[in-house]
Amino acid sequence: MGQEIDHCSFEPADFRRYQRCLQEETARVLTLISEHRLSERAGVGGFELEAWLVWEDGRPAPLNDAFLARLGDDLVVAELARYNVELNVDPQAIAGEGLRRLEKALQQRWSACDRAARSLGARMVMTGILPTVRDSDLTPGNMSSLRRYAALNEQVLKGRKGRPMRLDIVGHDHLTSVHHDVMLEAAATSFQVHLQVPAAASRRYYNAAMICSAPCVAIAANAPFLFGKDLWEETRIPLFEQAVEAGGFSGAASGPVRRVTFGSGYVSESIAEVFRENKEHYPPLLPVHFCGGAERLAHLRLHNGTIWRWNRPLLGWDSEGRPHLRIEHRVMAAGPTVVDQMANAAFFYGLVEQLAQRDVAPELVLPFEGARDNFYEAARLGLSSHPCWLDGSRHNMKMLVLHSLLPMARNGLEGMDVAAELIDRYLAVIEERVARECTGSAWQRAFVAKHGRDMAALTRAYRDRSDTGIAVHEWDIG
Repeated sequence: MGQEIDHCSFEPADFRRYQRCLQEETARVLTLISEHRLSERAGVGGFELEAWLVWEDGRPAPLNDAFLARLGDDLVVAELARYNVELNVDPQAIAGEGLRRLEKALQQRWSACDRAARSLGARMVMTGILPTVRDSDLTPGNMSSLRRYAALNEQVLKGRKGRPMRLDIVGHDHLTSVHHDVMLEAAATSFQVHLQVPAAASRRYYNAAMICSAPCVAIAANAPFLFGKDLWEETRIPLFEQAVEAGGFSGAASGPVRRVTFGSGYVSESIAEVFRENKEHYPPLLPVHFCGGAERLAHLRLHNGTIWRWNRPLLGWDSEGRPHLRIEHRVMAAGPTVVDQMANAAFFYGLVEQLAQRDVAPELVLPFEGARDNFYEAARLGLSSHPCWLDGSRHNMKMLVLHSLLPMARNGLEGMDVAAELIDRYLAVIEERVARECTGSAWQRAFVAKHGRDMAALTRAYRDRSDTGIAVHEWDIG
């Protein structure tokens, strides 16, 4: 979905041609996998950070065109709304000092972005949902100027045959809303962590990432409010799932309604199952034709980019030009600070490594339905949830993280040869945050409990503390 396209409207013939290309490229990928022609290199990490542009008063600032022109950095790109941008970093081997290099790169890019925003009278904010965003901000008039977003909106609405998007979230409060476009999606901003995995073990890593999703969404919760309503610990999860709910599309067989999903099950034999499911059950959204042959897999990769699994396998090419697989872990909210996000990434890297390397595959003892239910309960209740874990028992999430998962993450990072100093530094952030029960969501709720539901005041206070770079568990509430 990072690719720009050259037109917005499509004919039935475009869908038929795209389906043929997708079938050819899927067959090619299945061959690459079955013949062991994908890279076996492991332990390369990276991430994408979606962020907000806001005015000094905390309201969304729809000026990403001017911002990107001022910044001039190809690794910072527009997102769906004019007040959102995405920051990327070059991937790094995680071993040794790799996490420090990733942190430095993200901090430098974030600082440059904030300088560019300030030069336009705006500021940068990293959070799962901006507290000040209003229903009336999520309109086509605030859609970014890139053609792919207009095309995405058109095709989703066609697939729904004009039926509006209906948002219905029950948390501490109850929120309903009706939209006639995909702009609800723009209210949800994430910190998406990537991990390149050895192709031969990709099944294990993919399943492990799904099992990791519940604790990761709980420790990183940072989106309790939407339109002034107090909802889930991580309201971004139901928001995104309901914002891009699409039906069947012309030119292809009908498929699952939900394009934002936890998935249909574990991978049982090969990661190829996911790409086969993409082709057979998800109609294309953007039937753009790419020249240059099937070897670059352009149609398959674009199609994969329009299916938003919370854990998504991605195909890419390493520095030697060899195709590789990586897992994109999409469950964690943006923010509150760079160090918080680096700690979240380190926790995920270590935990998924440890689970993927266990003698007994964890997916053999925790059914898929259990991993899925754990995830949604953790998104709703955060550290107060009670997931069913690998021993078959239910545990308080806080205690599970402190007593079982942090040691597992440590062992995993040690197995990846991460510098001991960095393991200590990042996992200490998670330990303190969880022990104090002070996630981004908890801090936001504590601020509102003291100062009332003034979302502008909350946003400004949050932004000012985030700008210090101090981890959220050390923030005061004023």
